[in-house]
Amino acid sequence: MKINKVIKTIFTIGAFILLPLSCSDSQPWISYGFIQLVLYQSDEGPKEYFSFFVIAEDDEGPENLEDLYLYHDREQLRWHINSEDWVTISHEEKTWIGTRGISIQQGSLPRGSFRAVLVNKGGESSQRVFNFDGAVRFPFPEITVSGGVYTVNSQWPVNRLVCYNREGDYAITITLESLSGRVSQLRLPSVVRTASLWVEDEDNFCSAFTDAVQLVQ
Repeated sequence: MKINKVIKTIFTIGAFILLPLSCSDSQPWISYGFIQLVLYQSDEGPKEYFSFFVIAEDDEGPENLEDLYLYHDREQLRWHINSEDWVTISHEEKTWIGTRGISIQQGSLPRGSFRAVLVNKGGESSQRVFNFDGAVRFPFPEITVSGGVYTVNSQWPVNRLVCYNREGDYAITITLESLSGRVSQLRLPSVVRTASLWVEDEDNFCSAFTDAVQLVQ
């Protein structure tokens, strides 16, 4: 399942928040931002991704923004998100831009100090340094469905089902009150056919997402 399609259905702002910045008239600026660690299921084991979003502003309007960079200087890593590729999300009357796809080829993503740089079309820029030290505290979760009964193996504090229709389009997200039970007791819309398990550790800014399983025949 495509990562961007999946996470577009869930936007949790519970991660590291940046303080407001002062800026000059010509520079763009980052008002707030967050970074969240998300684990995805893969054949090689859980794969780490960062979701990185900021509230970016410019005196000439958001259409004047061009590039957003995230640096980890100690590890000499750089991720570039341009205006054609970044995701735009409106939440509580604020517009966030960013990406859900920050990763590295092998191993775990770095922790510690990160540097965000925002650039507008005139070449003016501003930056903000912040820290992220989120830790994965729980094993990767599992969900199975057999004979109309679902079973979730999870130690994570929050457990949700992200449900899809026959075409794979998002339908609904529900929070599980029990880690096992009959699918019929979930009272899902009739269009639902598959679901992925989405779990969260909000205190450590971490989440995990499983592959979709057949929920309803």
